[in-house]
Amino acid sequence: MQTLYHLWLSPFCRKVRIVLQEKKIDVDLRVENVWERRKEFLALNPAGEVPVLVEPGGTALSGSNVISEFLDEIHPEPTLVGRHPLERAEVRRLVHWFDGKFNEEVTDNLVGEKVMKRFLGLGAPDSKAIRAGHSNINTHLSYISYLTERRKWLAGNELTLADIAAAAHLSAVDYLGDVPWTEHPSAKEWYARIKSRPSFRTLLSDHIPGAPPPKHYANLDF
Repeated sequence: MQTLYHLWLSPFCRKVRIVLQEKKIDVDLRVENVWERRKEFLALNPAGEVPVLVEPGGTALSGSNVISEFLDEIHPEPTLVGRHPLERAEVRRLVHWFDGKFNEEVTDNLVGEKVMKRFLGLGAPDSKAIRAGHSNINTHLSYISYLTERRKWLAGNELTLADIAAAAHLSAVDYLGDVPWTEHPSAKEWYARIKSRPSFRTLLSDHIPGAPPPKHYANLDF
């Protein structure tokens, strides 16, 4: 069985966990407190970052996109990266958008400031960054609405890694209750569809010690 080293609120780890579930791959989940800098974990990934997927033979893969595309190659159905070159290009463009732009403008400013700073011992949350995150998320939810009003899913007619990446980030922010769903009904409808998939169930059952999610977090009819 494969082993996945992860952190609960890391959107990159959540992305891989959803992919594993969509592919119906059993995996041993192990929470890795990266701030402890364990020698055994650094031997798997010298960068000291999660996610890391360890194959049964001991080979370690790191990086959410590397792991996700590897899993899509060895378990090609259902495909999550697209069936044709242009489809794959659009999926990768959107994955880059959410893992880069959304992460920098929203996830880091909210999850990073409110949760990760405490674990990493980096001091008090920056209120200016949190305000920026609350403001920036509206632009991204509007973009999701724009896409889903023109397509069935973010990149086209099928669920892809683009939807999974976006939902992974939003689920982490939603754990804090910081997503203004009522202001973006089209984005909410899209998220409700992906949230109701079996692959999302383990995420919705996550509870961080000392930081419970809001009541609507696991509610499919939110």
